[in-house]
Amino acid sequence: MSDTSAIDIRDNRAKGLLEAYENGRLTGRIAYFVLDAEPAALVPVHTVVRPEFEGRGIAGALVREFYGIAAREGVPVVPLCPYAAGWARRHPEEAPEAPADLVTAAERQLKENPDLW
Repeated sequence: MSDTSAIDIRDNRAKGLLEAYENGRLTGRIAYFVLDAEPAALVPVHTVVRPEFEGRGIAGALVREFYGIAAREGVPVVPLCPYAAGWARRHPEEAPEAPADLVTAAERQLKENPDLW
């Protein structure tokens, strides 16, 4: 993993995107939505890094920040994105497991609204 300290990560909640930039260039993003349930949750559905930036730890930095945002907001993360789910399994100390009922609710919301990402 390379140094990701030069990466600027920005949360565009209105568009449901957590985006990583380096020197003003978009390098990667997480598409997500906010769960319409109580409690609310942040639900990442897709993580992508532009090919020329792969292998530099950007996806991991995005997911780590995503969990950080959720922790600061006091809400759980329901990782429907395969990359985010794998990252969470490898970093359980940073990525608390979401309650099963929230996972079910997030899956339902995404199925009913596939345009969420």
